[in-house]
Amino acid sequence: MNDKIKPPLTQFIATTTSWFRHAAPYIHSHRGATFVISVDGETIASNNFDNLINDLALLNSLGVRLVIVYGARHQIEQQCHQNNIPVQYHQDLRVTDDDSLKVAKTIIGQIRLEIEAKLSFSLPHTPMADAQIRCSSGNFVTAQPVGIIEGVDLCHTGQVRRIDTKAIEQQLDLGNIVLLPPLGYSPTGEIFNLSAEAIATACASQLKANKLIFIGDAHSELPKEMTVVQAEDALMDIELTNSHTLQAAVDACEAGVKRVHLLDREQDDALLQELFSRDGAGILISAMAFETTRIATINDIGGILDLIQPLEQSGVLVKRAREELELHIENFVVMERDGTILACAALHPYHEHKVGELACVAVSSDYRGSRRGEQLLTAIQHQAINLKLTELYVLTTQATHWFLEQGFVAAEISDLPVEKRTLYNYQRNANVLMKSLL
Repeated sequence: MNDKIKPPLTQFIATTTSWFRHAAPYIHSHRGATFVISVDGETIASNNFDNLINDLALLNSLGVRLVIVYGARHQIEQQCHQNNIPVQYHQDLRVTDDDSLKVAKTIIGQIRLEIEAKLSFSLPHTPMADAQIRCSSGNFVTAQPVGIIEGVDLCHTGQVRRIDTKAIEQQLDLGNIVLLPPLGYSPTGEIFNLSAEAIATACASQLKANKLIFIGDAHSELPKEMTVVQAEDALMDIELTNSHTLQAAVDACEAGVKRVHLLDREQDDALLQELFSRDGAGILISAMAFETTRIATINDIGGILDLIQPLEQSGVLVKRAREELELHIENFVVMERDGTILACAALHPYHEHKVGELACVAVSSDYRGSRRGEQLLTAIQHQAINLKLTELYVLTTQATHWFLEQGFVAAEISDLPVEKRTLYNYQRNANVLMKSLL
C-alpha cells in the first residue's frame, strides 16, 4: 500500500516545493504592500466565496495590507423583488428611494456580519486554523448625493466625496483587514448607497495602493494584458459586456494606481495565481506595458545568463563568458516580463560593410511558441535599420528552419565580413544565413 501511495505523495511534494520557489519573489515583494480588493455581490453568493476567504486570510498572514470593498447589488435586487419594491437604474446607477435604502442597509449589514464571521473562523484542520484575523469597518467613506441626472432624481444614491485614508492606514498598520461596505456617510448624518467599484477606485488611488483587484464577472472577450489606452479602446466596443469594472480599472490607472486586475469569480485559485505567478490568471490593466522589449543594461547580465546557459550546455548557442556579455551589453535586446528576462538577442554591427550579426537568440522554454522570437527579431531588425545596416546574418546549428521561415536565405562563409570569417569555427560547422533589410 505504501508503494502505491508514495509516488502521488512525492509528486505532490515536488509540485508544492516548485510552486513555493517560483512564488518566493512575489511573496517578498507583496509583504507590506497595500491591496484593495473589490468583491461583488454575486461572488459573495457563489460557492467559491469560502475559498476566497481562505485566500484572503493567507494574504493577511503573508503581511499584505488588505482593504476589502464588497458589493451587494445582487442581494439587494433579490430582496427588493421579494418585497415588491421597484428596482430602477439610470446610467447604471441604482435609484435608491426610501424603501430601497431600507433594504440596502439591512442587506449590506447582513453581508458585513457574514464576512466578519467567515474571517473569524479558525478551527483546527482547516486552512484558517489559528489565523486570528482582525477586521475593522466604520465611517471611512464620506459621500454626497449624486443628485438629479437627466431629470431623474437618484435619491439616496451617492458618490464618493472623501476617503479617510489616515484612519484606514492606522488600521492597516495594526495588521487589521479593513472592510468597506458600499455605503457612505455625509457630514449631515445621511446615509448613501454607493457603487462598490467607485469606493474601491477612490480608496486605491488615495491610499496609493500597490494593486486594485476586482473579483466578479469573467471578461473572456478581453486580452490578458492591456494598457490604459487599449482598455479605453475596448470600452468603445458596443459588444463589450459588464463594462463597469473595466471603466473603473481605467479610472483607477488614470488616478495613479499602477496595476488593476480583473478576476473571474468562478476560478477557484484565481487570486493566488494572479498574485504569485508570472502569467497570472486574470486580466491586467496597467498604465505601462506589463511586458517590454528594450535595450539591455548591465543589471540584466544575471537574467541573460540564466536564459542562455541551458542552451549553451546543449550546444544550441556558443558559450559566452560573463565578461564578454558585460563588454557588449549595449548590443543586446531583451524582453522583460514583470522583472524577469524572457528572451534576448544581440546585434553586432559591422558598420564598414553595413552588415549586422544576429547572435545569442534565446527564448525561455516557458514562452516558446508564443511568437516572442518573431517580436524579438523585429526589434533587432528595427535597430539594424536605424544603424543604416542593409543585411543581417546569423550562424546557427539547430534553428535553420526557423530562420528560413523568417525570411533568411542560405549563404556562404565567404559572404561573411572578413573579421567574422577569420573567426568561423569549422568544427561547429554552423549554417550561414542572411537576410536583406532593404
